[in-house]
Amino acid sequence: MSASPSTSPKSDEELLAELGYKQELSRTWSSFSNFAISFSIISILAGCFTTFGQAWNNGGPIAISIGWPIVSVFILIIGLCMSELVSAYPTSGGIYWWASKLGGVKAGYYTGWLNLIGLLAIDASVAYGAATFFDLSFSTMSESWAAGYSLSRVFVMFLVVLVVTALINIFGGHLLALLNNISVWWHVIGAAVIILILVFLPDKHMSVADVFTMRVNNSGGLAGGEDSGIGFWFYVLPLGFLLTQYTITGFDASAHLSEETHGAADGAAKGIWRSILYSAIGGWFLLLAFLFAVQDPKAVTAGGGGVAVIFNQALSSGWAGTVLLIASIAQVFCTAACMTSTSRMLFAFSRDGAVPGSSRWARLNARKVPANAVIVSSVIAAIITLPALVEVNLGTADAPLIVPVAFYAVVSVGVIGLYTAFAIPIYLRWRQGDAFPQGRWNLGRKWRWMAPVAVAEIATISVYFILPFTPAANPFHETFEWKFVNYAPILMGGTLLALWIGWHLSAKKWFTGPKVTLDLPDGVSSADEIALEHHGGSAHGGTAHDGVAHDGSAEPGPKH
Repeated sequence: MSASPSTSPKSDEELLAELGYKQELSRTWSSFSNFAISFSIISILAGCFTTFGQAWNNGGPIAISIGWPIVSVFILIIGLCMSELVSAYPTSGGIYWWASKLGGVKAGYYTGWLNLIGLLAIDASVAYGAATFFDLSFSTMSESWAAGYSLSRVFVMFLVVLVVTALINIFGGHLLALLNNISVWWHVIGAAVIILILVFLPDKHMSVADVFTMRVNNSGGLAGGEDSGIGFWFYVLPLGFLLTQYTITGFDASAHLSEETHGAADGAAKGIWRSILYSAIGGWFLLLAFLFAVQDPKAVTAGGGGVAVIFNQALSSGWAGTVLLIASIAQVFCTAACMTSTSRMLFAFSRDGAVPGSSRWARLNARKVPANAVIVSSVIAAIITLPALVEVNLGTADAPLIVPVAFYAVVSVGVIGLYTAFAIPIYLRWRQGDAFPQGRWNLGRKWRWMAPVAVAEIATISVYFILPFTPAANPFHETFEWKFVNYAPILMGGTLLALWIGWHLSAKKWFTGPKVTLDLPDGVSSADEIALEHHGGSAHGGTAHDGVAHDGSAEPGPKH
């Protein structure tokens, strides 16, 4: 990895002009704020809490203590590949723009929609997780609140979280960057406080051997309910890796906010990989604290593997409620940041005419915020989470085990949508090889092995996360019921089919990919020619920029 010195420094607006866009969004974010939004969306106080049960039930402690650092390394490789891409192409279109530039209009069309679907699902899952943990916090502190639990109450709280975070995004203006900066410290200090509580307050701690070797199969009967054998190691355990893959996602926000970031070619690139690295380290220590605090592993399994069971075992109700409340507030920060990222991607995709009603979603309000994009993102998040109102009990009437299948399905949609969108431009960059115009921050020649590793990891997890999470979700199993189904493959498959039909029947006739929004000077017909002027070159050659020689064929502006 390297940051090439620039022999002819350019303003952010000039670099954006090379990509064909005029400066419309307010460029008020610092490099730290850019890092902060990805760090906030990753949110170890969100994913580590809300999907802990998925890992405990599918693998147990080993899926967490060993699985987390291993999977994190692969995610960091993905992030490094994306850092190189955003440095070369720092635009709010991000992943979609990269794919369009490197693979053509069709690649951009599919990538943009996958990215947008993934972001919408992440919005929904984080907001629902926040509502769930606020409800757990209040239930831990109040017996009367606990007695009144219902899925309807949680869903109402979920809607409140969506409304509040939407209003913050619409009316927050410059406050958004400040909130993300605060969010970083809330996560750092909050995680440290939680770790200290779990280190010093429990009466005892689980042994090191159990933390790093204990296996659990609480999947409802996958692999025969066994915690060993091929079925466990190659089916059940990988399902537990959803904890890591879901938690460390959304870091593409640094790309989507690049048009609002000072020094984006360097700052946005570092924002991606730093947010992944720091979250991976902090998240691992936090998860180890959860595991060591377990007092009765069998009771945790019987309780569905949720962190609330661990806290109630190890702490008084007051301290358990405090830990849950710290995480709940962090999850609101995370939801707000997710919505910011989603609305910017929808704005950029609509700016290029790819979304029905594009003119509405690409419209900015007086604060230069895509308010309509924020609103429609919130509405869609609410709609796709409606199945969460259906109770799913994997236990019995006497010993209920309520599992949030709908939540995990939305999580799977988010992970598959985002990561498959990431894979497309990473693969296309690898295919372009040395012809790719590396930006100020780049991988040197390490892209040669990093890119194929990143794509292979994404392909693998995309297959696993559409599989049934329990035998009752298998249409060929005698206990099959629709309420148990992981509807991620239905939603993703249906969406891809709709996109395929839409492309061949209509979109390929009118969708032209990234559009020029510049007011082009006389005698200049494209963004490429403006880029050449910025380089001081001509149609026959170019000058060096950021250590990379450019000519007309290698210029990073879209062809028109």
